[in-house]
Amino acid sequence: MISLTFSLGGDLPVHRLGYGCMRLCAQPGNFGRYPDWQAGIRLLQRAVELGVNFFDTAHAYGPSCNEELVGEAMSAIPRAGVVIATKGGVEKTAPDRVFPDGRPENLRQRCDESLKLLRLERIDLYQLHRPDPNVPFAESVGTLAELRREGKIRHVGLSNVSLAQLEEARGIVPIASVQNRYNLQERGDDAMIDYCTAHAIAYLPWGPLAAKPFAREAPLASHGSAQALAWLLHRAPNIVVIPGTTSVEHLEENVRAAGVLLSPEEFAQLADREASGG
Repeated sequence: MISLTFSLGGDLPVHRLGYGCMRLCAQPGNFGRYPDWQAGIRLLQRAVELGVNFFDTAHAYGPSCNEELVGEAMSAIPRAGVVIATKGGVEKTAPDRVFPDGRPENLRQRCDESLKLLRLERIDLYQLHRPDPNVPFAESVGTLAELRREGKIRHVGLSNVSLAQLEEARGIVPIASVQNRYNLQERGDDAMIDYCTAHAIAYLPWGPLAAKPFAREAPLASHGSAQALAWLLHRAPNIVVIPGTTSVEHLEENVRAAGVLLSPEEFAQLADREASGG
């Protein structure tokens, strides 16, 4: 048996089958307001009904309107136990115009905006979306450390980082999560996962079904999304998967992954099959 709960930051228990909100934006490029706003609200609320209590969003999704949707959906239901993560440090001005901005002043502005849009007094998990090569990494992380001291965010996380950057950040502020790309087909972050496991840091694999950032279909769907997600849940006890969808049916299929038990042989066979392209 595997545990389906992980304590984020040591004090926030989350179900390890979460929900990634990015697809609840207009297309192409997850740019603009989700066209069926009320359906998006119902989908998020249905996720809570199914036991999902961890939701991942970001300023760049929309931008901003994804956070607005999440905030509206969660404000209409009992919010106790629901953990919301968001990210700052990436700007999007068009579907194909996405760039990092890790300046301290920008991170502060986006954090304040996120608080309002999510209708929160404090953000449970605020992640640096991507290191900005034009800003010293320590300055960006240091700003999140300041926001934590000020009580605007509870825990600090990182996304799209290297192991060296994670270690540098941990010298500045406790790091509760890492959100990098990882799935059955793309397993180049194994060392990062092992490090995070050893240090009780949540690992949030984005692209868990190997979909490309703006693709509509997941390449791993042919093997069954539930199996692919179950493989991640079995990979390490600190992995919290955050698949996204715009379909209640697909949401329910994803949630069923929590009940899929893999033997050691099945776990290895799935990995071998993907490695061989089968």
